[in-house]
Amino acid sequence: MPRVPYALLGPDPEQWPPIEKTHTDGILAFGGDLSPRRLTAAYARGIFPWYSEGLPILWHCPDPRFVLDPAKLHVPKSLEKELKRATYEVRLDTAFEQVIDHCAKTPREGQRGTWITREMRAAYVQLHRLGLAHSAEAWADGKLLGGLYGVSLGDVFFGESMFALAPDASKVAFVTLVRELIRWGLALIDCQQETAHLARFGAESWPRQRFVARVAELVTRPTRSGPWKLG
Repeated sequence: MPRVPYALLGPDPEQWPPIEKTHTDGILAFGGDLSPRRLTAAYARGIFPWYSEGLPILWHCPDPRFVLDPAKLHVPKSLEKELKRATYEVRLDTAFEQVIDHCAKTPREGQRGTWITREMRAAYVQLHRLGLAHSAEAWADGKLLGGLYGVSLGDVFFGESMFALAPDASKVAFVTLVRELIRWGLALIDCQQETAHLARFGAESWPRQRFVARVAELVTRPTRSGPWKLG
């Protein structure tokens, strides 16, 4: 049997292999569980789970890392006009489970099925109930038409996934959330992988070591636990 190039996690949620051991495909380790302790320990180290149904849990820490400094948010003029028209009402943390279910159903280019497994869904719903996972939602005429969810620790928001059922719905939710995070003093948004969509908002690639060091600093600050509300 060929040797697996990833570390196998043990029972202690706080024990992780050195980031430098990450494989070239961005995977650091496999196994473990999705308990709140392990998830928060992972995020605090710049690590996140991403795998498909039927596979063991795979833990990622890619290099480079795509991030957004909230203070550098760029909003295109056309989207700014859409925000001023108030086509959508943006709410926070009122439909977390609906948001994660829509994200799981959204087709992704080059991806078959979904990485939001039943186990992943249950884990993030539990984090939401603990006040650590949050959703931003775009509503119109009583219908949820777009949104995103992620995890917040200290002064970092770790974005996970977004969806849109109507034009600009997820973008409006995203910009509204980022502006609220700026008001609250959060200093970094983890976008995980580079996309043209997020690059237009000012996200940029950081070397993994810079990202991990910044996260280690920011997660020591108090966490603004939920439920979140717009000010």
